[in-house]
Amino acid sequence: MAIKSYKELIVWQKAIDLVREIYVITGNLPKIELFTLVSQMRRAAISIPSNIAEGFNRRNTKEYRQFLHVSYGSGSELETQIIITKSIYPGFNFTKCENLLSEVQRMLNVLISRL
Repeated sequence: MAIKSYKELIVWQKAIDLVREIYVITGNLPKIELFTLVSQMRRAAISIPSNIAEGFNRRNTKEYRQFLHVSYGSGSELETQIIITKSIYPGFNFTKCENLLSEVQRMLNVLISRL
């Protein structure tokens, strides 16, 4: 059975879960971070499922793979931002975000290699 929509992709669904988690945790960061870490982390997180969706709808394997690479790059950006945030605000627990991000990154690697 062929996948008809990016919404059926587990990696996209997990990436959406990651966005939700990033919104929850960044909502608790100090207001001074609203236009810095909060904004950057949310944009990077949103970029992951957005690029999966856009690439899927390109209907061209080469372009799809490129968008998946961009999505993976956004995940690396988010990972770096999590590391920075944890070093500045050690009281915040990013375990769920880190686990979701790791899972999404692994799934993207598999998807890229299978295309």
